[in-house]
Amino acid sequence: MPRAQLKAKIPGGPAALSAQHPDDEFRILASNPTEDGLLAILEIRTSDTEALVRDLDEVSWLTSYDLLHADEQTLLIQYSLPFIPPPYRALIASENLPRFPLAIRNGWVISDITTSHERLSRFKDELDATGLTYEIMSVTQSTDPTDLLTDRQHRFMTEAIEYGYYDTPRGCSLTNLADELDVSKSTASVVLHNAEETIIKEFFAESVE
Repeated sequence: MPRAQLKAKIPGGPAALSAQHPDDEFRILASNPTEDGLLAILEIRTSDTEALVRDLDEVSWLTSYDLLHADEQTLLIQYSLPFIPPPYRALIASENLPRFPLAIRNGWVISDITTSHERLSRFKDELDATGLTYEIMSVTQSTDPTDLLTDRQHRFMTEAIEYGYYDTPRGCSLTNLADELDVSKSTASVVLHNAEETIIKEFFAESVE
């Protein structure tokens, strides 16, 4: 499977703020779609945290946020958006997952994606439909264990991650996950177990030889 690195020019949001502070480092550490939009955690490394806080309080796209951490060089905030940004919608529509953290530099969001050729092609089509300016910086072959999964195993594990099945504590039970996947509990268990077995054995293949 290929691993692609791409960057997209995104108007508004953290990307626009990073364009105002091109020397600072912005990273989205995590994000999760909600019923109302998107919940995200943003880290900003800067030489002037006070200036960043003033700008955060003035930007129109950020109606509110929670300051999780602040020191002389770093801000960590949690915020929500009342919509799903176009690149995230493109990822979801093409059955891909973002790989965190997402770096943001001077208005560009940079991300890495490891996926199948088919899903990468669908992601490109979905990005084209958004009208955003983007650039595929590189495409290389990956040896990630998840590349060995079938499309069904990949889909089941993707859904499991999105619904918090692998979180601690779990965000959903196996029964809830099976309902979301529209399969029986036993089917969900078997597919996930086979996928987990493939990933674990491949990951430790060299160390147990």
